[in-house]
Amino acid sequence: GLFVWHLKNAGARQVPCQFVHLCRVANDRLITFQYFNFLKRMYVTQYNKDLSQRAKPKSDSVASPFRELQQLDREKKVIHRIRPASPLHQPLPETLSRNELREMMSAAETEDSIMPVRAEPKEDRQWKEMKLQLDDLPGILARLSKIKLTALVVSTASAGFAMAPVPFDLTCFLLASLGTGLASCAANSINQFFEVPFDSNMNRTKNRPLVRGQISPLLAVCFAASCGVPGIALLTLGVNPLTGALGAFNIFLYTCCYTPMKRMSIANTWVGAVVGAIPPVMGWTAATGSLDAGALLLGGILYSWQFPHFNALSWGLREDYSRGGYCMMSVTHPGLCRRVALRHCLALIGLSVAAPVLDITTWTFPVISLPINLYISYLGFRFYRDADRSSSRKLFFCSLWHLPMLLLVMFTCKKSFLEKEDKGDLLGGNRGRAMEIRLP
Repeated sequence: GLFVWHLKNAGARQVPCQFVHLCRVANDRLITFQYFNFLKRMYVTQYNKDLSQRAKPKSDSVASPFRELQQLDREKKVIHRIRPASPLHQPLPETLSRNELREMMSAAETEDSIMPVRAEPKEDRQWKEMKLQLDDLPGILARLSKIKLTALVVSTASAGFAMAPVPFDLTCFLLASLGTGLASCAANSINQFFEVPFDSNMNRTKNRPLVRGQISPLLAVCFAASCGVPGIALLTLGVNPLTGALGAFNIFLYTCCYTPMKRMSIANTWVGAVVGAIPPVMGWTAATGSLDAGALLLGGILYSWQFPHFNALSWGLREDYSRGGYCMMSVTHPGLCRRVALRHCLALIGLSVAAPVLDITTWTFPVISLPINLYISYLGFRFYRDADRSSSRKLFFCSLWHLPMLLLVMFTCKKSFLEKEDKGDLLGGNRGRAMEIRLP
């Protein structure tokens, strides 16, 4: 009896443990809910491949009634396009346009479907040439020729003409200004023609006429030829051959050297500075017919001024230039970009001092121009030290008013033609007296 009683107690104590063990085994062997979902997904992917799942956007946990009203307003409006019914056996007219045929085919395929208002067909997102309106043509051609840059080029050429130590000739001045402006329009148009695929990647240039398709490439090339050929002819025949040769060389240097070098080497900045330094030299040669020290000095001032001007501008456009594939100092050599800008700011002070030494201006010019030259040098030092967008922007905007003010001060301190004639006469008289003294 004691043995039977011991077996009963031992079995009663083992019953809970056995029950837990049986539950675990059942869980391992039976199909759970997660395993059933896994089998369902495997069946869908293997035997019904056309089915696909789309993730639904997660709704807000707490939505106020005002937010629900706003969400209703934001929903896309739809229109049902209803077309008039046509006879069954009506023949299609022969003069039916391609667009109307395309609309009828799309309407037949998408019958009884809802079309959203903001949906754009695939063809509208592709590049295509826009229809040219004659009223918009002057503005398009002005942007194609970079009219503001052309105005700056003409003004620097006019400054070179005005600084020449010869009597002012109005006819020659007008011909030289017109020819220089036409040559600049031609060079800028050819530059935009070559850079269309690269300008489309930059925010600063993506709205240019050729990029947007407002004008065809053939029309742009014809416009460049119609500006370049008469411009060089005016400079060569109406002014002098030396000025015409400088204009043709500048077009070649800008389009065939500077433009491709922008994607090859940082030396493009120095080549571009030479391009900007030639217009005042052209103005000087248009007035005098020769290359003198004054022409080289004016070209040197324009050459040095362009480095703080362009380097400060390119510093704020580094992302754009990198996206467009242009090799600029601000992108590849930022330290060199800041050093070069500071060097040429200081070089403007030395070039201003050289003007009276070369007998082009009086000694008041370096004194009067010293404050503005020191100010742009100070901003150049700030740009070199801080290397941020604020200092580069200040240097760029300072360069915009520094150049016209410097040229204006230089013109007011210019030595007149009569003073040089009197000085030449005095030198000639002294030489004659010396010859008389030497003669027995």
